Amino acid sequence: MEQQTKKNYRKKSLPGKRGRRPGWIIGVTAASFVLSGGLLYASSTALDGASIFAAIAIVLVIVIVGIVFDTVGISVAAAKISVFHSMAAKKIYGAKQAIWLVNNADKVSSICNDVVGDICGVISGSASTLIIFSIVGNMQKNPNSWPSLIVSGAVAALTVGGKAIGKVIALRHGNIIVQKSGALLRFFLGKRKSINVN
Repeated sequence: MEQQTKKNYRKKSLPGKRGRRPGWIIGVTAASFVLSGGLLYASSTALDGASIFAAIAIVLVIVIVGIVFDTVGISVAAAKISVFHSMAAKKIYGAKQAIWLVNNADKVSSICNDVVGDICGVISGSASTLIIFSIVGNMQKNPNSWPSLIVSGAVAALTVGGKAIGKVIALRHGNIIVQKSGALLRFFLGKRKSINVN
């Protein structure tokens, strides 16, 4: 009797994860490969011949994008869906899209944290390497030079510190972040409640 109760509790606790098909995992993996390759090419092209200040600005933008998506992914997992049902009843803009985000929290978190967030981390590391090359020239001669240590350390610190701050904000203000994210989805998708991620 106790085992049956535990099984029923698990089923009710994981509404968004039931019936997940292997195709979702394959799709995320393929999307990660395509996005990382495309974004890395785009960032390398943008950084090619750019000044040091422009290159630093590009890296900062990439880091910020990764932090923002990581924060959204955590917010979706931490948000309370009852809040958005109440908003939808009051016809608040983007509430239905916010409900969809929370109902698909596992998939949305995978896209935001694992796909976009991690890809931005990889790209920012590669982009910082290009900055180092432009500062010290051939890294083969002195891979442990102070510009290399400073640039790599600064990018890593900004990424880790930014994501840590984002986690705190997501846990404290997750409902607000999801509501704003739902409003953005509503703006870009019109009256459609969601996008197809199955």
